[in-house]
Amino acid sequence: MKNRNTPYNHGFLAGLLMIASCLSLQAQVITREDSLNAGLTPKNNPTVISGYGQAKVQYDLRFQTGTASLTRNVIFLGHRFSNRISFFSEMELENAKVVGGKASGEISMEQLFLKFNINRNNYLVAGLFIPRIGIINENHLPTTFNTNDRPYVEQLVIPSTWREIGVGVYGQIPKVPGLNYSAALINGLNSGGFVQGSGIAEGRFEGNNATASNLAVTGALLYYFRNFRMQVSTYYGGSAGLSQKQGDSLKLDYGAFGTPVALNEANIQYNGTNGLHFKALGCFVSIKDADRINVAYANNTPSSMVGYYAEAGYNLFQPFSRLNSRSLLLFVRYEAMNLNASLPKNGIEDGLQEKQYMIAGLHFQPLKGVSVKLDYVQRITGEYNKLLYVTNPYASNIPFYTTYQFINLGIGYSF
Repeated sequence: MKNRNTPYNHGFLAGLLMIASCLSLQAQVITREDSLNAGLTPKNNPTVISGYGQAKVQYDLRFQTGTASLTRNVIFLGHRFSNRISFFSEMELENAKVVGGKASGEISMEQLFLKFNINRNNYLVAGLFIPRIGIINENHLPTTFNTNDRPYVEQLVIPSTWREIGVGVYGQIPKVPGLNYSAALINGLNSGGFVQGSGIAEGRFEGNNATASNLAVTGALLYYFRNFRMQVSTYYGGSAGLSQKQGDSLKLDYGAFGTPVALNEANIQYNGTNGLHFKALGCFVSIKDADRINVAYANNTPSSMVGYYAEAGYNLFQPFSRLNSRSLLLFVRYEAMNLNASLPKNGIEDGLQEKQYMIAGLHFQPLKGVSVKLDYVQRITGEYNKLLYVTNPYASNIPFYTTYQFINLGIGYSF
């Protein structure tokens, strides 16, 4: 298939990188993921070992069954070579173990990169890193979100934690105090890995033999104003890292940005000194060549996906000054998404991909770095399409319900 990359695509990328390199920067935005600098460990220690994890028990109210799992355990190893160059790595084990060489859980590198401080306020990263997309992707410690599970929109529409290999630049625009930006060039996706019901998540490479034949650019603007944190971010990248022969055979655009995927999101957070907390996020994914992806791979890829959520909470300990070092947050959250927001002509409608979640719970933090969580989740979906899921029409199928309720109790920690 003819490579449809235009001079505009390459001009956009060059302009993005030139702007990023020319801006003078004021201050670095340090997240709690940055264990070398976030105050979690002594700053005079050149080598740091830290980590985080969580475990939960889930009870299914409909079927009256329960499960218990060590959801994840992550070990951070970092080293400060000098004031300008640092090393970061995070090794993650999900669901406690890997059995017989086959994953019942998963062992993976969540991050592994070098950080170069150009000056006190300006830095580059290179390696396997997490771009600034959404809320959870960059800030996913279990002590920083209130539910036992990460927000479902940021699992299924934004596939957090989304990490790829590349180079990124971070900084602040000096003429607008509180306004920060980031820009990155990373490897793209694999549209052959897209799976019905999980969006683009299975198309990520995550540092595992990623194709460098297709690329992606990401950018974000992050603004702090008083007790507000506001962000917009974007992603645009190719999903067919193919040779010309392969691209022509599958009728997919090859090249750096061939068969593109675009993602845009915006979010806002409020953390008040009055004990009130609020956050909201909306995101949209567009896959303009979904029809040709479906012809090539028969994976029922949608043309677009959409999702949003809003959460409000109040710290019940706020009125009591002697409990200021502790927090007991009462919260509610509503999430909605449609993983089949629009379909190409060869797409198959599936009501199961239209989901709503209503969540309420308590998040207790007796001290910094420790969380105990209790939440109730109600999940509502549309009717599933039997043509997509019934493999044996003569088998006795488990009854399907559009509404499920769960109670989750768990712990989380970071150090």
